[in-house]
Amino acid sequence: MKKASGLLVAVMVAASLIAGCSSGGNSPSQEQPSTLKDGKYDPPITITIAKQLDENAGKYLEGESLNDNVLTRWGAENLGIKIETTLLGGDAGQYNNKLRLALTGSEKLPDVIPVYDTMLANDLIQSGRVREITEDIKTYMPERLKDIYKEYPTTFNPVVQDGKVYGMAIAPNLTEGEVMLIRQDWLDNLNLKAPTTIEEFERVIAAFTNDDPDRNGAKDTYGFTFSGKDSYNTGWVSDPVMIFSAYTGKHIPRHWYEEEGSGKIVYGSVHEGNKEALAKLRDWYSQGYLNKELATKGAWDAIADFTEGKAGIIVGRPWLYGSVMDVEKNISGAKVGVYPTINGVNGDKTYQSAQLNDGVFMFNKDFNNMEAFFLYYDKLYDAAFGTGDFKYGYAQGYDYDMVNGEVTFDPQKFNKPLEAVQGVGKMAFTKNTPSVDGPGKSFYDLANGAEPNTGVLIRANAADPTTKAGYVISYENREVLLPGAFNGPPTKTMQSSWEQLTTMEQETFTKIIYSEEPIEAFDDFVKQWHEKGGEQITEEVNEWYKNANEVDVMSNMGLK
Repeated sequence: MKKASGLLVAVMVAASLIAGCSSGGNSPSQEQPSTLKDGKYDPPITITIAKQLDENAGKYLEGESLNDNVLTRWGAENLGIKIETTLLGGDAGQYNNKLRLALTGSEKLPDVIPVYDTMLANDLIQSGRVREITEDIKTYMPERLKDIYKEYPTTFNPVVQDGKVYGMAIAPNLTEGEVMLIRQDWLDNLNLKAPTTIEEFERVIAAFTNDDPDRNGAKDTYGFTFSGKDSYNTGWVSDPVMIFSAYTGKHIPRHWYEEEGSGKIVYGSVHEGNKEALAKLRDWYSQGYLNKELATKGAWDAIADFTEGKAGIIVGRPWLYGSVMDVEKNISGAKVGVYPTINGVNGDKTYQSAQLNDGVFMFNKDFNNMEAFFLYYDKLYDAAFGTGDFKYGYAQGYDYDMVNGEVTFDPQKFNKPLEAVQGVGKMAFTKNTPSVDGPGKSFYDLANGAEPNTGVLIRANAADPTTKAGYVISYENREVLLPGAFNGPPTKTMQSSWEQLTTMEQETFTKIIYSEEPIEAFDDFVKQWHEKGGEQITEEVNEWYKNANEVDVMSNMGLK
């Protein structure tokens, strides 16, 4: 999401905030007990947190810093809660390494610990260093947060052991769905319509490759750009998974899904339909319809090809338009259209993987003021509900402003203009802002006549028309979103074999697409996958799934 539009950075980024709080109260400098009076602690308490930076984080106005900024000051002034980041990591690997060092005693674990790796969450539980919070949730979680968590009971699965709860999802919410972004001017130049089937899709990408869609007289374009570097199911942008789903239905690659009728979890990559999908991609690759270097292209590399006018179709979440819209500025006549993903060969819609949360909150076992955490966390949700201090955004002059009595989200129009909206949410410690909008309900409501009379609807209404249309499509097709059925820690056999199996999968798929292996190599892959640990892993995953569904932790937490 490096270059999401100003509005969307505010809307997505805000989820980070969600994390920022905790209950604190363990600071050795506190010499007297703190009392909560009229919603504020006196004397103030300090909550220490861990934070993982990402590509949109660490941007402050002049004079502000990690532990002294508009958000930290808000917490201290309004709640009597001081937020202090004491463990900071860069990318996911560095962040996890720092947490592991803290786990071994090399660094101190902060009060509130966002964890984005299920194995690490499991290790934290086994270490005895994190707090069991079953009763805390029941006692301190505000009612509007309880209503949210009731909707997503499976998000507790990674942090439940022996019926006890050791963490909670960070901002549970169903992610938005993917849409197709297509060079509309290319469609118009070639008198084509947006594709809705695999056959139509093939005709369009063939024409985008061979029929000079940009009318420059050179053969310098191709049809479909996507990332083939890390997997063939990114789940967010530069994603080719709709091609696989066209032949496999809900059994999509790199995705565990509960098979209808059997109640068993199956792994999508070994479904026989993948063989047909790979054969189709191989044919397209040989015809030049795909990027010749797709196996080395990450998501942002694939995006660059679209933005630079080389490729005609890219698939991603609706905010992706904000990352590619420069093509309309840089190339005369360029226009991007947004459409639903294609249907499968049987006429059904194609499916997509989806998330219900991005990591979990865990807490130091010595952290004794959970009430303060929930107070702070609940306040951060005001931006999602359009209420309280954050009705329009997190800070006037940062992610919104009032100009001549009107709310604006355009940073160029602020009273003190900014180059870009400031992601105040990134001043907390999670990676995405809390949301209750799901795949795009506010955009759908606006399209169906709702008045933009709340902060949430005003923010949505401020989006550009293409982004709005994408979110409407996302919401209308939300039934195609498939959260993974397996979200527990790696099983015993996974720990020893999963890396080998996924490497074999990636290499096999890529070699087939590149015509370096015959299509029959897929059958050999499936056989080896089962023999080299896949069959045992499937049994272990299903045993985990059975146990997870047998424990009624929701009642114990007062969430039923």
